[in-house]
Amino acid sequence: MATDRPTNRPKAAAAHPAGRPANETTGRPRAGRGKMSAEDSALWAAVKRSVTPLRPKDADQPLILAAPPPETAAPAPPQAGVPAAPAVPKRPLPPPPQPALQPLARKEKQKIVRGNAPIDGRIDLHGLTQAEAHARLLGFVAGAQARGARTVLVITGKGRSDGGGFEALHQPERGVLRRMVPLWLALPEFRRFVLGFEEAHFAHGGSGAIYVMIRKRKA
Repeated sequence: MATDRPTNRPKAAAAHPAGRPANETTGRPRAGRGKMSAEDSALWAAVKRSVTPLRPKDADQPLILAAPPPETAAPAPPQAGVPAAPAVPKRPLPPPPQPALQPLARKEKQKIVRGNAPIDGRIDLHGLTQAEAHARLLGFVAGAQARGARTVLVITGKGRSDGGGFEALHQPERGVLRRMVPLWLALPEFRRFVLGFEEAHFAHGGSGAIYVMIRKRKA
């Protein structure tokens, strides 16, 4: 009599939704090829955040290096026993040119001689030393300009006509002012006030006096 043996048949695999095969480890359905599950995506994002990239974002930009400053040659140290070259001093600027002196016009001189043009001031330098006469004359012409004078008379004296002998050696100022006053009037310190000058007519002292024209004062 035949005995009925149990039949070992393989169990049918449990059906999964959407026909996706089950994961052998977790039993969860596997994601399709090329796609990741939400859990795998979160895990991969955490891994990427924990990894430091080998190259920064701006690694592709060219590196611009600053140009080094130009090298200046250091001054050579002075050699022993050789004196240093002296510094060349700067030349001072030349003084501004002084206005030229003008001669007294003939008509103006005739007016003065005839009394038609007044003499606005007089100064007598008799008996003064050169230093005293120089200082007094400068103050006189400066004051004449301030007053608005046009023509003044400077009396120098004619000096000795006989030479003076031995005594004249001890009186060097006598006759010297006659020669020095015209030189002073041509100096820059006087030319600010003096427009011109000329020997006076004999009626006003001749060779012992000088007509001096005063320059107009600048506004």
